[in-house]
Amino acid sequence: MAITSANQLELLQTAEAVAREKMIDPGLVVEAMEESLARAAKSRYGAEMDIRVSIDRKTGKATFTRVRTVVADEELENYQAEMTVEQAKQYMENPEVGQTFVEEVPPVDMGRIAAQSAKQVILQKVREAERDRQYEEFKDRAGTIINGQVKREEYGNVIVDVGRGEAVLRRNEKIGRESYRPNDRIRCYIKDVRREARGPQIFLSRTAPEFMAELFKMEVPEIYDGIIEIKAVARDPGSRAKIAVISYDNSIDPVGACVGMRGSRVQAVVNELQGEKIDIIPWNEDQPTFLVNALQPAEVTKVVLDEEAERIEVVVPDEQLSLAIGRRGQNVRLASQLTGLDIDIMTEEQESARRQAEFEERTKLFMEALDLDEFFAQLLVSEGFTSLEEVAYVEVDELLVIEGVDEETAGELQARARDHIEALNRKALEHARELGVVDSLVSFEGLTPQMIEALAEDGVKTLEDFATCADWELAGGWTTENGERKKDDGVLEKFDVSLEEAQNMVMTARIALGWVDPADLVSDEEEEAASEEGSSEEAEA
Repeated sequence: MAITSANQLELLQTAEAVAREKMIDPGLVVEAMEESLARAAKSRYGAEMDIRVSIDRKTGKATFTRVRTVVADEELENYQAEMTVEQAKQYMENPEVGQTFVEEVPPVDMGRIAAQSAKQVILQKVREAERDRQYEEFKDRAGTIINGQVKREEYGNVIVDVGRGEAVLRRNEKIGRESYRPNDRIRCYIKDVRREARGPQIFLSRTAPEFMAELFKMEVPEIYDGIIEIKAVARDPGSRAKIAVISYDNSIDPVGACVGMRGSRVQAVVNELQGEKIDIIPWNEDQPTFLVNALQPAEVTKVVLDEEAERIEVVVPDEQLSLAIGRRGQNVRLASQLTGLDIDIMTEEQESARRQAEFEERTKLFMEALDLDEFFAQLLVSEGFTSLEEVAYVEVDELLVIEGVDEETAGELQARARDHIEALNRKALEHARELGVVDSLVSFEGLTPQMIEALAEDGVKTLEDFATCADWELAGGWTTENGERKKDDGVLEKFDVSLEEAQNMVMTARIALGWVDPADLVSDEEEEAASEEGSSEEAEA
């Protein structure tokens, strides 16, 4: 086939036909044709030449040109596509490095192999354009619901026709008892859209919490309008779910709006999710109050929140324990997901037994350490004293409120407590020195003898050792593995050392050793403050 003898308009007609069929820009098809013709010309004139082809968008005429670039003498490598300044003077006036010289060359006759090669280039370019169009179309739809038609099932994964492409509903993203046949209509949540070598991959989900949130947005106009907001969703797909909502209009009940007249709105969502039971809960910024709501229908009598550990203890009546936990722990698990807290549930009887054990333990401590009788030790515990340090260093007035305690008795109590603490400190330091602790760590401000002993038992014996510790190694913390939060015990955790205190102590040790320049810390803090100030100004703007 000779390009010169072909109908020139046929190129444009072909490009438009392909573009219409594949729903892509005709210009992309023409560019693919230009590249394929240039490749065919290179096979004729030489692969090292820079041959370019331009197709007129109106007439369809293809123009073949050879391009040569002016380079410095020492950079000349490709004699077919480059030339020196001296060589360029034959074709140009006052040539400079970087300029190009373009000359037209005769069109080529495309043999069978060249034509086949050109066809492959065009097909590849069209396929790439198709993939780009598909990716651009669906990338912005991630996080929304899409309707599709089931095409087939492969190894438990459902392939869904979503119009201009195919999407995958993986086996673990299906609601347990669902099954589909070809041509079934299906509604899914677009979880992710990825650009991959084989084309864009669209991943669907029916188990994602966001799927339920989007369904409610479709059924409840107040959510779509922003009057009601979904703050959190927790699901056990196909079985039960909890959804927390808040209203920004005092005249609208968020729970009632989501339930709808005679339950019509929530029932539409339940039907779509194969009968999944849904608890709609009012959101509350006060975490204990929100948790009480989240554990419904169980009744809660007491809540104790540990914000630092992100744990919460819940006390329920004895007969409510099984209801609070739920079948196979479902109710408490969903409440935990909804609130983002680890929940420990105990009955009133269990809590009473624990408090009694703590009372007896503290009573025994005061009896042995302060040489008191049981009644007097119980008086101290009843007044809220929990440690020897509290007795030793509290204001005398706080001891005088105890019945039967005068100034002389209070002074004696504090003296005994201080003597006992000093004895414990001496013993702890002696043990720490036996383990090899050096003076630099002993004299470090902020560490008590008991802390030094604990560090020594853990192998931290010098200030250098201490300075290399991470804050969580000292104060403890929590890590998440496979979706489960696990406790990391800290060496100084039993002394109630917070993460911030641990950070400050470690940084002070590093400064004392000369590892860190305090000036650098000041500049970092100033930069952080400036960054925060800029962010707040942008938010206000």
